[in-house]
Amino acid sequence: MRFDVLTIFPEIFLSGYLSSGILGKAITKGLLKVRVVNIRDFADDPHKSTDDRPYGGGEGMVMKPEPIFKALECVDRDEGKSLTILLSPQGERFHQGLAWELCGYNQLVLVCGRYEGVDERVKELCIDREISIGDYVLTGGELPALVLMDAVARLIPGVLGNDWSAREDSFQNGLLEYPHYTRPRVFQGREVPEVLLSGDHERIRNWRRRQALKRTLERRPDLLESAALTAEDKAILRELKAEKASMDEES
Repeated sequence: MRFDVLTIFPEIFLSGYLSSGILGKAITKGLLKVRVVNIRDFADDPHKSTDDRPYGGGEGMVMKPEPIFKALECVDRDEGKSLTILLSPQGERFHQGLAWELCGYNQLVLVCGRYEGVDERVKELCIDREISIGDYVLTGGELPALVLMDAVARLIPGVLGNDWSAREDSFQNGLLEYPHYTRPRVFQGREVPEVLLSGDHERIRNWRRRQALKRTLERRPDLLESAALTAEDKAILRELKAEKASMDEES
């Protein structure tokens, strides 16, 4: 997969996160290609200005359309398999299902806004989708772009050491993930659950599924409304809710 990132702060991508860890290794292996485009290179004035005051007044600055438009024109496209995304707090909220959808493209072109946002005509003429990573405002689209790149890239075969790991992550099946443990067996008086040491794969599977359902019920019950639940899952949830109701009555 190829990522083309348009930003006025290319150094955020050219050093640090993309040069280390799983993404750095994937780039080295050729599984990912990342090209960073400096929007300032396409500004016409001597100061390389990419923003200006908004028409109609108001606080803050708005990113000008011309530099972004020219920067996008210089990006080579994989016709039919490319998508241009503006990272924006006004966009649709990013989630695991959307990460899988975006993984189906050969190329994602990511436009990082700044200040009060970008001129609306950029959205109308150049942008396929607006995406937000949450209901809060950051100083720019660079961090959201990195979040999106990380979430999508790890779904590409070969990027993770074990491709099955991505399929067991939180949100992958609509639930939060079950708890994990490793050595030592006892740490500060807390022991690893006995079932995980039993070697009984069916018991371990049942325990993990129950813990995933319990954790989701406690922390993100809203996810259960759209999760793909089996008859076994529903039975476990009834037990968990009954246990919780009993504990509430006792307290």
